[in-house]
Amino acid sequence: MTATARTLPARPYGARAFARQRRPGFADCSPSRRLRLDALAGWLQDLAWDDIDDAGLADVAVWVVRRTRIHVERFPRFGEHYTLTTFCSGLGRMWAERGTDLVREGETVPDVECSSIWVHLDVERHMPSPVSEIEILTYFGRYPAPRVSARLRHPPPDATARVRPWTFRAAESDVADHINNAAYWTPLEEELLGGADPERLDLELEYRTPAQPGDMRILSGGDRRWIVDPADEINASFLLGADFAER
Repeated sequence: MTATARTLPARPYGARAFARQRRPGFADCSPSRRLRLDALAGWLQDLAWDDIDDAGLADVAVWVVRRTRIHVERFPRFGEHYTLTTFCSGLGRMWAERGTDLVREGETVPDVECSSIWVHLDVERHMPSPVSEIEILTYFGRYPAPRVSARLRHPPPDATARVRPWTFRAAESDVADHINNAAYWTPLEEELLGGADPERLDLELEYRTPAQPGDMRILSGGDRRWIVDPADEINASFLLGADFAER
């Protein structure tokens, strides 16, 4: 199954929405002026934090991303103006699903739709903890929240997977003292930079274990990719839509 076989969630009726204006800048774009995948992932995590902070919930919990799906109908280009709107699209006992739409100025249909599963952690012990009543009320009010799963679903690599080296830099570490979520997208971005820009793209990334700076391996097989550390731990896995896998 490719990533394109699944449908992204819509904003539930009555759910809180939060919006920011952004446009791709010099540090966000490839030489072709296309917004890079790692830059887009950075936008998503910054917008999620801005929403939590704006809601007055920054001190209630720590959120760790578990899975992200990105569906691109048209890539944002350098200098274009976008409205980014994010919303909670579902809940589990100790996790939540966040949707994000990127709508170009003058348009009504998103150029990019994204969905992420975030795990809810206790602020002191950083262990999974139940989503609090105040968070549920903030994002859904009196309306029912759709239920979602945080179960990982990508398979492990097999012996036929191709291998290439990869290195995470210390400069890609963030305030949590591990490689930032956005940097996991850079191996795929490197593949894109090796050819013509795709018109459409559909990708899903599952974050498995936090990576540290150093040498890694990228394993490839069909529409799958895996980032593996020197101890053979899978740090992340990818499911690629057909437009990417056929490159």
